[in-house]
Amino acid sequence: MIVITGAAGFIGSNLAHRLAGLGRELVLVDHPLTAAKAANWAGLPRFRFVTHDRFLDELRHERRPAEAVFHLGACSRTTEADWNYLSRNNLAYSWRLWTWCVESRSPFYYASSAATYGDGADGFDDRTPPSQLRPLNSYARSKNDFDRWVLHEVAVGRPTPPSWAGLKFFNVYGPRETHKGDMASVIWKARAQVLEGGTVCLFKSDHPDYPDGGQRRDFVFVEDVIDHLLWLWETPRVSGLFNSGTGQARTFRDLALAVFAALGREPRICYQDMPTVLKGMYQYHTQAVMSKLRAAGYSQAPTSLDDGVRRSFASGVKSMPP
Repeated sequence: MIVITGAAGFIGSNLAHRLAGLGRELVLVDHPLTAAKAANWAGLPRFRFVTHDRFLDELRHERRPAEAVFHLGACSRTTEADWNYLSRNNLAYSWRLWTWCVESRSPFYYASSAATYGDGADGFDDRTPPSQLRPLNSYARSKNDFDRWVLHEVAVGRPTPPSWAGLKFFNVYGPRETHKGDMASVIWKARAQVLEGGTVCLFKSDHPDYPDGGQRRDFVFVEDVIDHLLWLWETPRVSGLFNSGTGQARTFRDLALAVFAALGREPRICYQDMPTVLKGMYQYHTQAVMSKLRAAGYSQAPTSLDDGVRRSFASGVKSMPP
């Protein structure tokens, strides 16, 4: 069996569809389903669904190894300020899964985040020790704290899963994002804006080095992220903490133009003030350094932004916005 936590979410559901297409037996773990998240599983063949709390209870009595555990479940709200909540969901749950994978000898792959890099002043190199990073918000701190804990376990020689990896996801986009609401990718939101009113509104810049719409992100297509996960699983000699991006930053204006082109519409872009809640916690530039994964042997080229946007909109997945 292959276990996916956060399996009704964005990356998790796309991974489930890929693995189902390979004929794998799936155990899908998540919170009790909403209608929007249940739609992400439309078309999946047989699988077993277990709620996230019950799954931990089951593991107390299960010592048979899984083919792999893909731990993608977490509180991903970058504005979440309740540290106790983040600690329970993003740290304690992850510790328990890691420990079970050690005991059962199951490969373990988990979601970290590019948000751990903070404002990017120290770069976006996955060789930088997490202890040297300065996350900008509590969500990013929770992800960085787990990275630090894992690397400490390895450094002091404690047992680890037979193979493992943490992936620092950059700005992932693609189908099956409808349920995410305000946390959906800007590509998702831009598509909805174009279809509803014909105009895409981007944030104004409060940074003198970046014009309005000139803020830059490493936008990575969800199928590329899944390629990274599956390559690491299929290459058990490789373990570690890795970036999951394209290695090429693009502006939000580039993104908006790609959305208009994919929809066959003339570009109309406006700019609005950045919300107060994001000021001081906003990354103006992200760009993954991908040399560590490539040095390990990964060789696939990333999907271009324009092609990824077109493929997202042409996917036919019902959970894309109307």
